[in-house]
Amino acid sequence: MTNLDKYLSILSDEVDGLLLTSRYSRHYGARFDIAEGVAVVSRKGCRYFTDSRYIEAAQRGIEEFEVLEINRENPYSQRINQAIEDFGITTLGCEENYLALAEFKSYEEKLNVKLVPYNDKISAFRAVKEPYELERMRMAQKITDKAFKEVLKRIHVGMTEKEVAAELVYCLLKNGGEGLSFEPIVVSGPNTSLPHGMPGERRLREGDFITMDFGVIYQGYCSDMTRTVALGYATEEMRKVYDTVLQAQLAGIAATRAGVAGKDIDAAARQVITDAGYGPYFCHSYGHCLGMEVHEMPSCSPSGAAVMEENMVSSAEPGIYLPGKFGVRIEDVVIFQADGCENITASPKNLIII
Repeated sequence: MTNLDKYLSILSDEVDGLLLTSRYSRHYGARFDIAEGVAVVSRKGCRYFTDSRYIEAAQRGIEEFEVLEINRENPYSQRINQAIEDFGITTLGCEENYLALAEFKSYEEKLNVKLVPYNDKISAFRAVKEPYELERMRMAQKITDKAFKEVLKRIHVGMTEKEVAAELVYCLLKNGGEGLSFEPIVVSGPNTSLPHGMPGERRLREGDFITMDFGVIYQGYCSDMTRTVALGYATEEMRKVYDTVLQAQLAGIAATRAGVAGKDIDAAARQVITDAGYGPYFCHSYGHCLGMEVHEMPSCSPSGAAVMEENMVSSAEPGIYLPGKFGVRIEDVVIFQADGCENITASPKNLIII
């Protein structure tokens, strides 16, 4: 079954067409990535619309859709309405999660059809990855691992967090990343207690923890990884917290397999941190799924009731954050399998002191 066939399979009496407006769903359905465009899917035909900047590439690269250009004379609304008329569409399922209110209202006003919020059904197919998707994610993670190894050689006392972040981005792109999964988090010293702190002007000092959270996009798919390293030395307390986080992650990974609810995987890791006395300082979920987006559903969280399926992909990222002192997070990416998981992150997890 092709990705387009998957979309066709969710058409029904409720919705006899789909309006794909997000880059992710258009890429998934057409197996071709274009920054700007809109696609219409129906059983009687499928059309993909984009502007003059991308039309030549789209016509070359998209096979299962009729590809048409939009312009001043033929704007999106006109092209979509023509498809609605030609294919006899009465209701269009739309991706409400990706539409601004103004966009949704504009489509409601201009399109000769009823719009139905359908985001969950459209995006559900992306949760379980096809073999080609897993290969792209493995490659993205290899790039990330290589960048981490290289950036360690560049970090030294006196650098600012922003300078470390710049070196990291260079290493990610130099080694084959086609873009960033997200803006890297690079924090040091007391700033490491901020789970999503952003790099600033603070200069690195001996005895600092440095937390780096980063990833790349490779052929449309994301990697994600966090490592916390020490500069010069680590105190006994730093080592204790680091080891607790590592043991929590290993416990979570040991519980990771298809057929287990996300909340049970989170609980396995969280229990280790709670037993060590740091329960109140683990303030986020153990993991989130990822793929075309760095944060996808379902999740391995305290409320994650969804049962994880084979070939879903999730982060494994427990953390402890002591306000005003320091924090530690260790993050890998794993693929759910019937009898466990495949960890596609190869970077060492022992405490690295540089």
